[in-house]
Amino acid sequence: MTPPLDPLNRYPAMSAAHLWLPAACLRSADVVVIGGGSLGCQTIYHLAKMGMTNVVLLERDRLTAGTTWHTAGLLWQLRPSDVEVELLAHTRNVISKDLEEETGLHTGWIQNGGLFIASNKQRLDEYKRLMSLGKVYGIESHVLSPAETKDLYPLMNVDDLYGTLYVPKDGTMDPAGTCTTLTRAAAARGAKVIENCPVTGIQVRADDFGVRRVKAVETAHGTIETPCVVNCAGVWATKLGQMAGVKVPLVAMHHAYVVTERIEGIQNMPNVRDHDASVYLRLQGDALSVGGYENNPVFWDEVSDDFAFSLFDLDWDVFTQHIEGAVNRVPGLEQTGIKSTVCGPESFTADHKPLMGEAPEVRGFFLGCGFNSAGMMLGGGCGRELAHWIIHGRPEKDMYGYDIRRFHNSLTDNASWIRERSHESYAKNYSVVFPFDEPLASRNMRKDPFHQVLTQQGCVFQERHGWERPGWFNKDGAAPLKDYDYYGAYDIKKNVNYKYNELLGKEYTFDFPPHHDVIKSECLSCRHGVAVFDMSYFGKFYLTGPDAKKAADWLFTADVNKKPGSTVYTCMLNKKGGTEADLTVSRLEAGAANLPLAPQSDGDAYYLAIGGGVAEHNWNHIRTTLQDQGFHCQLTDHSEDMGMISIQGPKSREVLQEVLDTDLSNEDFPFSTHKVVSAAGHQVRAMRLSFVGELGWELHIPKGSCLAVYHAVMAAGAKHGIINSGYRAIDSLSIEKGYRHWHADLRPDDTPLESGLGFTCKLKSSVPFQGRERLERQKQEGLRRRIVCFTIDEKVPMFGLEAIFRNGTPVGHLRRSDYGFFVDKTIGYGYIRNPDGGVVSADFIKKGEFTLERMGVTYKAKAHLKSPFDPENKRIKGIYA
Repeated sequence: MTPPLDPLNRYPAMSAAHLWLPAACLRSADVVVIGGGSLGCQTIYHLAKMGMTNVVLLERDRLTAGTTWHTAGLLWQLRPSDVEVELLAHTRNVISKDLEEETGLHTGWIQNGGLFIASNKQRLDEYKRLMSLGKVYGIESHVLSPAETKDLYPLMNVDDLYGTLYVPKDGTMDPAGTCTTLTRAAAARGAKVIENCPVTGIQVRADDFGVRRVKAVETAHGTIETPCVVNCAGVWATKLGQMAGVKVPLVAMHHAYVVTERIEGIQNMPNVRDHDASVYLRLQGDALSVGGYENNPVFWDEVSDDFAFSLFDLDWDVFTQHIEGAVNRVPGLEQTGIKSTVCGPESFTADHKPLMGEAPEVRGFFLGCGFNSAGMMLGGGCGRELAHWIIHGRPEKDMYGYDIRRFHNSLTDNASWIRERSHESYAKNYSVVFPFDEPLASRNMRKDPFHQVLTQQGCVFQERHGWERPGWFNKDGAAPLKDYDYYGAYDIKKNVNYKYNELLGKEYTFDFPPHHDVIKSECLSCRHGVAVFDMSYFGKFYLTGPDAKKAADWLFTADVNKKPGSTVYTCMLNKKGGTEADLTVSRLEAGAANLPLAPQSDGDAYYLAIGGGVAEHNWNHIRTTLQDQGFHCQLTDHSEDMGMISIQGPKSREVLQEVLDTDLSNEDFPFSTHKVVSAAGHQVRAMRLSFVGELGWELHIPKGSCLAVYHAVMAAGAKHGIINSGYRAIDSLSIEKGYRHWHADLRPDDTPLESGLGFTCKLKSSVPFQGRERLERQKQEGLRRRIVCFTIDEKVPMFGLEAIFRNGTPVGHLRRSDYGFFVDKTIGYGYIRNPDGGVVSADFIKKGEFTLERMGVTYKAKAHLKSPFDPENKRIKGIYA
């Protein structure tokens, strides 16, 4: 480790204008933000701006210590995520405009533009996807030829280029100037900032319900009573979490760049990201900073509390690959000296996304950490969302992709999972973002009882929430997963003859994958015959207790209090009417326990079946709502105790009638009902439901009975041509039918009315439920945005993020898209707005001429107010023409 240096002159300038206070002066605060880096400063600024002034920021050393002071400070406006584009736009507004207007101080923002380098067609296709999305948000960008790129950046070697994407209003932030200005603006509104004040402990209390809540923050200078702590401690966030019993799943790594000597002619050039060389070039006056992401980063396993403005020695064996990439792109660098090296600590997470939101373990303990070198550019948007989360209980935007609850609780303290996943995410940071990519690290963490038998039948698994769930079935034999090889780094032998990885590689395309016809076969077998889907990864919860009915009325938008034996599709909303979940709720008979198929209940009891990838989020939403409302209920999780297979298609009744000991006729077993029955001698809960729009049943099976029931179903279905199908087929079949996928075309910022799910809401009754007031207002005022189904005639794939134009004006983008094999068209769903801010009526949709832009190419689209497949819902009722 080198002595403290400031090679970039980035220590923040301190002055009396900050009004720094000694901690001993402070006895209590509404919120204590811990960590004076980008996120801490942005969070306290936004809290103060939203009117919360009794807030304090504690920094153990000086502002920007740890990581922020040496960060590169790049801001790129375009990302393959609509939410991230919006977050980045807010950061840019704060840095380039708002702060200067509020304080009269310049933050150090430089708008020199950004240039993304493409060395092959797939990379340029990815950039074209970003360009199309940018049009929806008014972000200027241009695809340039190699010659045009040379004109823009004369020092660049363009001989190996396929093209570039130029974004003129990208730029560079100054960490010290930004954080100083943020805290001055916050202090002017009454917030307090205390430096040289390390936190030594966090006190937690248990309330009358036994719920753990933040009580106080202990420092070397005194204790601050507070109900709310925000962990913005970066690399040190895990240690801070441990003080409160909160798991913070991140790792620390060395992350480096070098600063060159002066380069003639480099002034005013745009920043460059050469993803294929895994290198970036940041303009720094008349020089460049050069950095990147390698597949063998150095882990910092022994995080030191004394590390503030220090740096590590640069490991040239690791870093040389970035120099080679930079010299290839700007040959003049070969003759340019290196002025300084910067190698400091950065925190990284399992999916290269930040950790935000209220921790599941302790109420009032919020996370704002793990930003994977993007804390400066995401800081403004995330600081605002975090402040809104703290004040209002939920963020304004769909922040599920950053929410700590996206990870299952069994993974967040699994050191091997955190390390392997974080390494892979780091190593692939500059890889093309393909629609169907899957991780190789830490697989087989959670396996259902069918895993081995499906592997033998060629199942190519997807990973969700730690679970292995079927993706599709390879006709050329088994493709089992192997232990993670760290891509051959650290002298670990690289996996060879790895069939799963080879199949995954064939997915790396923006065209239809080679196994498009396999997925077609799985879909059409379901539409014309019968298919079985392993959906065991679903969350399976029981809600019981004296207030269970009250809780169900409040939690669920639909009336789930029908007679026992009924199953209802419903939503759960937040206070703003946004959709936190969609699920099925089954009313159970009271009685003795028959676990895992039935809980002990003396009164009302409900069985909740929830998409497995979001089970942790659902669990915590229900749990916190029960706590906030004071309902006396028990919520129990039996997800691991049961498997679940769904048998769907016109022939499903014929197959299951041979297996189940009950009459499956429409009269005796109507749609949306359930009962415990015998299947091949084993008790199961059968539900007549469909997520694909066909006649079908789900069988919820105790773990020990799963294989026997599965084999009985497959034997009975053999003469009907039954096949295994996976989630790639479900994705296609469900979009064809118009069913929603939560966190795709249904999110926490979408209401049921906007998303076409008004039928799930008991608005005709007088029963109150969470979010009802917002829906009633929307119904009265009309919808300013709503979901629309689009189809195109051309046989081209779409994946979401494609721009939607009405009469030539951008009105939205696709949230979700897939190919519908029965209708033989590409189908997309997206939310559209009226450009004049008015109501989006059925007439507005009918009278518009719509086009979709995919990678810069425009396709004429047909808008549908109803699903193009079986709009009258005959097939789920067993009515086939």
